[in-house]
Amino acid sequence: MPASPRPTALIIGAGIGGTSTAARLAHAGFDVTVLEKNTFTGGRCSLLHSPDHAYRFDQGPSLLLLPRLFHQTFADLGTSLVAEGVELRKCEPNYRVHFGDGEVFTLSSDVALMKREVERWEGKEGFERYLGFLAESGRHYEISVEQVLLRNFESLRAMLRWEFLKSVLVLHPFESIWTRASKYFWTERLRRVFTFGSMYMGMSPFDAPGTYSLLQYTELAEGVWYPVGGFHRVVQALVEVGERKGVVYRLGTEVKRIVVEEGGARAVGVELEGGEVLKADVVVNNSDLVYAYTSLLAPASSSPEPKLVPQPPTPYAASLQQRPASCSSISFYWALDRRVPQLEAHNIFLADQYKESFDSIFKKHLIPDEPSFYVNVPSRVDPSAAPEDKDSVVVLVPVGHLLDAPAGEGAIPTSPAQTTPTASPTTTNGDIKSKSPPTQPGLPPSQTQDWPAMLALARQTILSTIKTRTNLDLAPLILHETTNTPQTWKTKFNLDRGAILGLSHSFFNVLAFRPSTRARKANEWVDGKFGGGVLGRVVELVTDLGRGEPAVKGLYMVGASAHPGTGVPICLAGGKLVAEQILGDLGLGVPWRERVEVGGEEGKGGLDRVDRPGWLDSWEQWVGIVVAFAVVVWTCMLWFLVGFR
Repeated sequence: MPASPRPTALIIGAGIGGTSTAARLAHAGFDVTVLEKNTFTGGRCSLLHSPDHAYRFDQGPSLLLLPRLFHQTFADLGTSLVAEGVELRKCEPNYRVHFGDGEVFTLSSDVALMKREVERWEGKEGFERYLGFLAESGRHYEISVEQVLLRNFESLRAMLRWEFLKSVLVLHPFESIWTRASKYFWTERLRRVFTFGSMYMGMSPFDAPGTYSLLQYTELAEGVWYPVGGFHRVVQALVEVGERKGVVYRLGTEVKRIVVEEGGARAVGVELEGGEVLKADVVVNNSDLVYAYTSLLAPASSSPEPKLVPQPPTPYAASLQQRPASCSSISFYWALDRRVPQLEAHNIFLADQYKESFDSIFKKHLIPDEPSFYVNVPSRVDPSAAPEDKDSVVVLVPVGHLLDAPAGEGAIPTSPAQTTPTASPTTTNGDIKSKSPPTQPGLPPSQTQDWPAMLALARQTILSTIKTRTNLDLAPLILHETTNTPQTWKTKFNLDRGAILGLSHSFFNVLAFRPSTRARKANEWVDGKFGGGVLGRVVELVTDLGRGEPAVKGLYMVGASAHPGTGVPICLAGGKLVAEQILGDLGLGVPWRERVEVGGEEGKGGLDRVDRPGWLDSWEQWVGIVVAFAVVVWTCMLWFLVGFR
């Protein structure tokens, strides 16, 4: 008998989620084709260069966290980072945190250094509290990896797993990072030092669930790492592994729509912008999830095949657009004519008005007049990023995502000199604060914003802050500048509202409440009826429990806005979840589960046998079980009431 044909997969987008999923499916025996609209791989995890290619910049991520997820990905593919030529260098210190009063706090994974730094501000008792913070954030980290990042949450039922339920309160999801940090750090300075990391989730530390202190833990316990050659080197390695296993990459190939069978029950392929239709057993979307539901699953003017029509636009797409999104950024990429030793590889400049600055971004969706921002000098840890004795510098300024403002609203009064940044921008007329209305702490990042003028104001604000706090005048050192704005992020990567980290990570936007890795099929009776708020999400989930098949068969979502969430290592975990989901749906084996785990309990005995007393379970776990049971009862009652209205 002839051998069965290999299953086929089409992947839309060559970001970290798409490339890792492609390599995993090829490893499992699929014929995989990746379709990428840009002429490069990596998406936001890509590189920029100066015109002469002498300077290199990471366009997005510039530090590697949660290294275990990177090592696990390559091990699952039968290789390793080392075998693929990826060299990780540890950044020491992790950060220099600069304050407006001239003080600097050094963050490090060196315990001795951290002891000195913490005791400098909070005394010997402060270091003991710091160790308590590490213990709590370590629990957040370990539980989150095992019970959230490496598990799927396809429906409310998934939240009823015993191992997850008993850990709910231990994760402190109903308290903010700021609240939890305030328990351990008693000075405003250290509370700021140990909470700014929520920016990596696109959230304010005053709103981000306490669970996300896991980011501080991985930095302080495992260190901050950098791949030599730029962060894209990890993506490149995944691409090369995939290609060896048969993955075909088609760059510069834009997908017009996802083709589904009539009724929207099953995805059967994609239509390209040129009209070509590609068929496959499964389709994996790695483009921005909100964009995919809004544009790729929208109707076309005509169908190339009579029996195949696109899924009509659904109110679910509109409700996704109403969900809270993460922040955007204004990013500067500067080629300097000399080294600047005043800056480390990673530098944080915190606004004096700390909470107000975050409120401007996340509540008022503004470009704050006094932003907290991040400065990366990749050439400090990897000299290949710049010519000898020179530096490349990346400045990331978190700002509100794009707003649909009426024409002319929020316009900046500018002179002609402000409208076009030069290659060596050294002069501007004022900073953001000087142009902000007296009643508003910033300017709106609207679709109609004069972005060249806005860049000039932001540049002057950043340069002035760096000069004031470090006595370093960068302006005359800039040989070349490249910039990204919220509008750039939206245009270049199809990011909804230009939100660089996708949908927000508030409690009702994660776990089962986050868009599933299975594409959701329209529900005309519920979708859009309750808006995009918490009530709408709960009703959608509850009614989906009663639907026979709430998902579009053969269509999967991977990336920042799908479960488990944003960030390079998190999207790697998402790629694993999606690949395993596809294999399970097709009744195929998962090859990496056959790997022999190193360091397991099997074979241990004598002095090394683990004997954990059951009474060590904390009171928080038991209270969590009771609370979770109450939530389940409430959900079932709501389901009953909705069903019989």
